Amino acid sequence: MPNLAWLRAFEAYGRTGGIRRAAALIGIDHSAVSRHLKALENLVGVNLIDASAPGGLTEAGLHYYHTVSDALSAIEAETTRLRKARRDRLTLWCVPGLAVRWMLPRLRGFTDTFPDIALELRPSDAPPDPRDAEVDGDVRYYRDGGAAAAMVRSNELARPSVFPVCSPGYLATLPPLASAGDLLGARLLHEESDIEWRDWLAGQGISLPGDALPGPRLWHAHLVLDECRNGRGIALTNAFLLGDDLASGRLVRVEPQAKPFNEVSLGAYFLTMRAERWSERPVALFRQWLKAAMTSDLGGDF
Repeated sequence: MPNLAWLRAFEAYGRTGGIRRAAALIGIDHSAVSRHLKALENLVGVNLIDASAPGGLTEAGLHYYHTVSDALSAIEAETTRLRKARRDRLTLWCVPGLAVRWMLPRLRGFTDTFPDIALELRPSDAPPDPRDAEVDGDVRYYRDGGAAAAMVRSNELARPSVFPVCSPGYLATLPPLASAGDLLGARLLHEESDIEWRDWLAGQGISLPGDALPGPRLWHAHLVLDECRNGRGIALTNAFLLGDDLASGRLVRVEPQAKPFNEVSLGAYFLTMRAERWSERPVALFRQWLKAAMTSDLGGDF
């Protein structure tokens, strides 16, 4: 099988009729074109180049040129088709809680507005490998100080406050709260560690000893909220993960009797995307839609 570089040089020579013009067409040195042409002739065993002939090709060279040109044109056309199809598709990963509780109910707004963009949403606890060309982007919550550089380009979408919630039934079992410190007597629900509760309590002016806070470790935000809905404790969460839990009354915010708790933000949601696709139409449109939707909801009662 001929080397592709030889075939590209030969096709450019046949199209332009000269070595220097072929070199300029494909952007390489003219001496490289000469070497490629000689190597191709050696491989096929016949003369392809005749500088004195019209077009600079022998009869065999002219026939071979048409074959090679048609083949390269077919490859180019199919490559263009595949790239266009790829540009019209958007593969997005997302942390599961946000995907299920917030994004999925709103995605129809994007797909109805841009029906030509095929959107694929994959919930995943872990961010994708940035080397995976099949993944265009990822939406994920990063705690302050964490790395949001899973891909080359990133954009902060929203920085929601976190607050404690529980079921109405569990709230009825609690004594009246005078301060955030009173929550330490309740069953606190954690993800993989107690760091979020510690940081939130620090935001309320409460410093804690090094001992681990009591309460189960459930690792995933959706498991924490399920346990919370079932009346088994108090969870720290943000509005994006609650869906309609507050509006429906399945969960209620836990507040002291006097003044409200201090507003505390522990991190932000980021959209990270492949750098080479950052400005392409599907990616740019989705970035703008997602940022607007999250900003709008963060400022409203949802």
